[in-house]
Amino acid sequence: MDLKTLQTGGKAALARALAHVEAKPDAPETVRLLSDAYKAPRAHVVGITGPPGVGKSTLINALIAGWRADRRTVGVIAVDPSSRKSKGALLGDRTRLQTDPEDTGVYVRSMAARDRLGGLAGLTVAAMVLMRALFDVVLIETVGVGQSETDVVRVADTVVFCVQPGSGDSLQFMKAGIAEIPHIVLVTKADMGAAAERAAADVHGALSLAEADMEGWEIPVLQISSMRKQGMDEVIGAMDRHLTHLRDRHMLAETRRAQATEWLEEFIRERFGREGLKKVAPVTLDAADSPFARLAEVSERLV
Repeated sequence: MDLKTLQTGGKAALARALAHVEAKPDAPETVRLLSDAYKAPRAHVVGITGPPGVGKSTLINALIAGWRADRRTVGVIAVDPSSRKSKGALLGDRTRLQTDPEDTGVYVRSMAARDRLGGLAGLTVAAMVLMRALFDVVLIETVGVGQSETDVVRVADTVVFCVQPGSGDSLQFMKAGIAEIPHIVLVTKADMGAAAERAAADVHGALSLAEADMEGWEIPVLQISSMRKQGMDEVIGAMDRHLTHLRDRHMLAETRRAQATEWLEEFIRERFGREGLKKVAPVTLDAADSPFARLAEVSERLV
């Protein structure tokens, strides 16, 4: 399958492509497809992270509705905990995300985190790259394990961190280093009133102590209620402003290239270990390079 076929083939073509990538990640046709998709980014990639029970899935349902009302197409990668028996996604997309199966403008793929501790699944990068070439927005929901979700910054343009009032999240997770990750913070369940106000104040305080360098971007802290569709326009607006900020400062392409360099390093380390990584160091990617093609080149040299 080539990129043009993928772009015109709808959900069925994307499902086949993802299955092929998972089954034959090193096949020449897979490398070509991923490389072509990598060089043709279209979507704004948004990562949603936060502890279990904070309401990420409800938020995503509301965001999808908002984007579709604006006629934007949406691809969703929902990373779930793994079943110990099947190693598959434990919750699955259909039980948590309520989308119209007849809507060709929305595609949801559930993935199992398996033994990955960074909040993402092993196939996430490849799936994101394919979806980024197809949709207006790609949304990645992490597994929801709190302190080990920092990998989302390696795949998303905009990272959204969710905090639940009255749970201690606003301090606990900020202390864990999460304060340096989000571009937007959402206090969910704003209908809790005073508790939501306190959580927002705690977040503002924690962010003021963080040493994050956001290149002139001031992190908004928004109070929302996904169940009541309260604050969704403000959230989407904040995401759009962050993307504009990246583009205006010519940071988007450079950030994505830096992410791809990290992917390549991780691919090599997983396959050939630290010694293999030393043999090809330093790992660099030019603007025209594809991390998938480079991995194929490195594999030929090291095998």
